[in-house]
Amino acid sequence: MSGGWITLLVIAAIVIFAISIYNRLVALRQRRNNAFSDIDVQLEQRYNTLPNMVEVVKGYAAHEKGVFEQVTNARASVKQASRMGEDRFAAEQSLTTAIMGLYAVAEAYPALKADANFMRLQNEMTDLENKISAARRFFNSATGEYNTAIQQFPAVLFAAMLGFHSEPFFELSAENADKVREVPQVKFGS
Repeated sequence: MSGGWITLLVIAAIVIFAISIYNRLVALRQRRNNAFSDIDVQLEQRYNTLPNMVEVVKGYAAHEKGVFEQVTNARASVKQASRMGEDRFAAEQSLTTAIMGLYAVAEAYPALKADANFMRLQNEMTDLENKISAARRFFNSATGEYNTAIQQFPAVLFAAMLGFHSEPFFELSAENADKVREVPQVKFGS
């Protein structure tokens, strides 16, 4: 073989290798996007169920205005946040914290806990929260796989040039992690 053929084969091998890396990174990015779409479906169901739950709780605990405002504000911030990104992740965590406050209020009202509508909504919300947790784990797994792939050699040589960058995980911010882990205090005003 002449030197020209060898050079052509080496260039062809490099091009095929680069195409292979690119296609793998595209597939991983798409898997991550699909995983977020799964989360988004569950979050939308939670978003739509929450007003019904607030209304049922309001019937028993009308004076807990601060909790209801927190849920309403957190719910609004979710709608205003972008489709996927740090601001959306933070908004969803704020809503989770607000929902925990709503549950804490409900605990203080035995008649509410016995209400059939509340029980149905609480079971629905619990089921949704479990589905959201599972979807977040899958999303974070897809994100980790994607981030690892773009940082591994030889993909790291091409990833940035081809528009692939590390993506954030769906996790608790430090502020919300503290809120979620603390025991809610329910106080009845004087």
